[in-house]
Amino acid sequence: MPKGTHYSGKFKQTVIEDVRTNHLSYREAMQKYGIAGKMSIQKWERIYLEEGPEGLSIERRGRGSPGRPPKLDKQVKKDLIAENQRLRAENDYLKKLHALVLEEERQSRRRK
Repeated sequence: MPKGTHYSGKFKQTVIEDVRTNHLSYREAMQKYGIAGKMSIQKWERIYLEEGPEGLSIERRGRGSPGRPPKLDKQVKKDLIAENQRLRAENDYLKKLHALVLEEERQSRRRK
């Protein structure tokens, strides 16, 4: 098949399962299925072993630009800001409480 051919996930799965169950070499699989290079089969097998058969259906060509992160809904953003403020206040309170407990322990040791 010519360079740039796109194989379906089902086809890739069939090839890899045939290679694994019938102990075919990559060269034999290339000839049997008309695949241009053994690197494709090696890559498919790695994906199959790491991610399972579902991983073979994922499109992996191209750079995969992360793009812009999605904008948060205004209400979600307000809720996150409010939660952040509440957690900061709680953290400050706990720090002060901890300092008071330590100070009280120091004073009780001095009295003994």
